[in-house]
Amino acid sequence: MMRQWPSVVLFSNSRMSTSTLQIKVKPNARTASLEQQADGTWLASLKSPPVDGKANEELVRLVAQRFGCPKSSVAIKSGTRGRVKLVTVPAP
Repeated sequence: MMRQWPSVVLFSNSRMSTSTLQIKVKPNARTASLEQQADGTWLASLKSPPVDGKANEELVRLVAQRFGCPKSSVAIKSGTRGRVKLVTVPAP
């Protein structure tokens, strides 16, 4: 799978080589997907319910798979209990 990096990055930290993405989450979806919106934000449809961190775990897995990086390098910076999250990924 070819790496696709966002065209709009909210924050890029060259010292730590990370980028921060704004992702809107829709739990309990029929299929899991991660799509970039026209405004540069991301929309994640997740199969998991928002209970006991299951949706957050699926989001980290989905982001890591999409950007071709290990799950350990993806982190939810803010919004762990909300629908809109800031997620850090390693910069290309």
